Parts: sequence; C-alpha cells; structure tokens
Amino acid sequence: MDNSAQGGKAYGFLKSQQEEKLNSINEAFLSDPQYAEEEDLGSKLEMFRKKYMEFDLNDKGEIDMMGLKRMLEKLGLAKTHLELKKMMSEAVGGTSKDTIIYNDFLNMMLGKRNAILKLILMFEGMGKEQEEKSAGPRGRKTFSDLP
Repeated sequence: MDNSAQGGKAYGFLKSQQEEKLNSINEAFLSDPQYAEEEDLGSKLEMFRKKYMEFDLNDKGEIDMMGLKRMLEKLGLAKTHLELKKMMSEAVGGTSKDTIIYNDFLNMMLGKRNAILKLILMFEGMGKEQEEKSAGPRGRKTFSDLP
C-alpha cells in the first residue's frame, strides 16, 4: 500500500474536520447578538475562516508563532520574535499565549480593539480589492461620460 496517498487522505480529512469546526464557530458568531449590527457578517466570517486556515500550519486549529511569522513574511512584513509575541498577545486580548485560537482571531477581527495584526490583515484585504478593480483595460467612454 502506498503511504503517501494515505498521508494525503489523512491531511484532507484533518482539513475538512477543521473546516467543520471553524464553520460551527462562525455559526455561533452569526447568531451572537453582540455582532447583530455587523455589516456583511457572513461574508466577513467566510473570509476570516479562509485566512485563518491558510496560516494554521500545525493543523491543530490554532495559529502558532511560526504560522504568524510565515503569514507576515508572505505579506512582506517580516517581524522580530519580540514583535510577534506582542502581536500574539494583542490578538488574544493581553494574555500571554503561544497560539491564536479561532475564537480569539474572530474577536480580534470583529472587535473594537485595533490590534496590529488586525490592521495588517485589513489593509492587505483592501490592497487586493484595489488590485482587482484596476485590472484590465479601462472601459470605453461615451458622450454621456463627458463633463
């Protein structure tokens, strides 16, 4: 029996289990009255879930120091170990932890606290939107477009 296929299946199963777990957390946030006023909550939660899964490198449902480091390097923002520890502490609400669990991640992204990591991820998202809008040739102008 080929073990590499087995590893791939196990990994896929792990990822789908993790996705189900994160989706159930998203469901809880959708029904939470605290976030009832949040605009486009469903699509934001979906975007946050994808971003979170991308950087959960240990596949335990949490972002560890290496995952955070890799996330920021991918965005072109390499940080020192001390800066990473500070960001993790901000993300989890001031407690000193070695990982960011999904609930803490969502509380950071949806909450009022302006954690550095939240700001970086928000601007990264905005940058992508700007790139998508400016892609391709400009549309033809018509007489009605003239001043």
